[in-house]
Amino acid sequence: MAFNSWLSRLRASSSRAILDVFRGRARSQRRHSSPAQGALAATAAVSGGSDDRRFWLWSSALVPLAVAASAGSLALRSSPEPSLCGAPVVDAGGVKVGGKGSTAYLVKGSHKEVPQELIDELVAICGENVTMDYDERSFHGTPQNSFHKAVNIPDVVVFPRSEEEVSKIVKSCNEHKVPIVPYGGATSIEGHTLSPNGGVCIDMTLMKRVKALHVEDMDVVVEPGIGWMELNEYLEPYGLFFPLDPGPGATIGGMCATRCSGSLAVRYGTMRDNVISLKVVLANGDVVKTASRARKSAAGYDLTRLIIGSEGTLGVITEVTLRLQKLPQHSVVAMCNFPSVKDAADVAIAAMHSGIQVSRVELLDEVQMKAVNLANGKNLPEQPTLMFEFIGTEAYSLEQTTMVQKIVSEHNGSDFVFAKDPEAKKELWKIRKEALWACFAMEPTSEAMITDVCVPLSHLAKLIARSKQALDASRLTCTVVAHAGDGNFHTVILFDPSKDDQRLEAQRLNHLMVHTALSMEGTCTGEHGVGTGKMKYLEEELGMEALRAMKKIKQAVDPNNIMNPGKLIPPHVCF
Repeated sequence: MAFNSWLSRLRASSSRAILDVFRGRARSQRRHSSPAQGALAATAAVSGGSDDRRFWLWSSALVPLAVAASAGSLALRSSPEPSLCGAPVVDAGGVKVGGKGSTAYLVKGSHKEVPQELIDELVAICGENVTMDYDERSFHGTPQNSFHKAVNIPDVVVFPRSEEEVSKIVKSCNEHKVPIVPYGGATSIEGHTLSPNGGVCIDMTLMKRVKALHVEDMDVVVEPGIGWMELNEYLEPYGLFFPLDPGPGATIGGMCATRCSGSLAVRYGTMRDNVISLKVVLANGDVVKTASRARKSAAGYDLTRLIIGSEGTLGVITEVTLRLQKLPQHSVVAMCNFPSVKDAADVAIAAMHSGIQVSRVELLDEVQMKAVNLANGKNLPEQPTLMFEFIGTEAYSLEQTTMVQKIVSEHNGSDFVFAKDPEAKKELWKIRKEALWACFAMEPTSEAMITDVCVPLSHLAKLIARSKQALDASRLTCTVVAHAGDGNFHTVILFDPSKDDQRLEAQRLNHLMVHTALSMEGTCTGEHGVGTGKMKYLEEELGMEALRAMKKIKQAVDPNNIMNPGKLIPPHVCF
């Protein structure tokens, strides 16, 4: 279906509907044709109407015909095989794309023809779960939550159903030296799922089983395609939950790959703290188990945490063992307002220093609160706002609430309200969870550039205050949303992508915040990952020695550079 139509539907949805769109993505249902019906069939999309999308089912009998029909859209051109230490791609202005000082957002890449032999092998492995349909390839090559674009899209999209199929797919691609891009919920925003070199997109969303639940051990073994919200629905009857809560639609595999976190990270940590073990398919097709199911181990290199955050550049995740938590007995959600974002940030820091075990501390500035009012027909104070969540027993939750209320009163806070009723809490928390969609209510035709910087907690107030000066002075509409309890904050910068001056202004603001965070011993990405968008900052943050070490690891496990090439490690890094 048309992308603009899809985006309009997404923006108009509630949180539950947003999840449905992300997880379903209007993909057509597959009907298995019998051999007598022939090898080529098409099914209509579930959504119907003008949003119908056709998903072509391929079999080996008619693959040559399919390739001929798709040849015009593939735009195949020969180029040298990608090299880990080859010359970087240079833009028209002589700047290394993705490297230090790069300002390019259109990701370039080399492209070589996908051999017919490989296509035949993929069909033999996955049967009808292979497509070369242009709309499907374009959908997978165009991130739905990112302004980043690439010059190419995948040549083939495959939908494996098992670890064995993934292993065979990767092994075949490695033998033919064809790039691979793993694909999950498509909620990442830094260009992780772009296919600048074409190749094979491995969509993992059919692998979404819960393989084993160990209630007494409080862990669960899942396939990577299951969403975190789906998993929590499954766990709820057992009194357990998985605590990380990124955007609706995120899958567990993608969350591991990007080392994500969310609003609950202040209490439960990030993905690296909640994954016990992984199974990963390496570039040669080997399947590696990174650890046992024991909660702690000193056996060898920590391969689990090497893979977490590697963004598909070292392997394809096929199984995840997760640490679970007990559902809290009771919770309280509180909200209060402040005259400035610095006052709000100071309270967040003071609350953490007090020893109160908050589960969430979220900050929304006055522009974001205006967006909330517009989107939901509310009349909330349009001032910098803090939202807290306290969990535990009823008495403990109320005690924490009282302590924070006292801290708020000492820092110019006002309008302190809290809710214990489940529906009231849900309504309050909806303000934060739908913050991005509320922004589009202010400027429905705009696109969002979402920043993601993080600093040591003591520097948060200074970072936000300094950033707000530039944001408020800009002609673009910018909102601030922060995970204030762990020093991580985002800015939603709304701009018209068709206007170069607006895009460049958005990039200028993004650069300013990143460099300000780095000057405060922070990071260019607290939870969104590197992808293609943040590569240009890594040398300043980590140093060339660290990047060379990363590249050596990459070369050791992926000598043909097929695993999500062009991501995470800047192209100008060599050794």
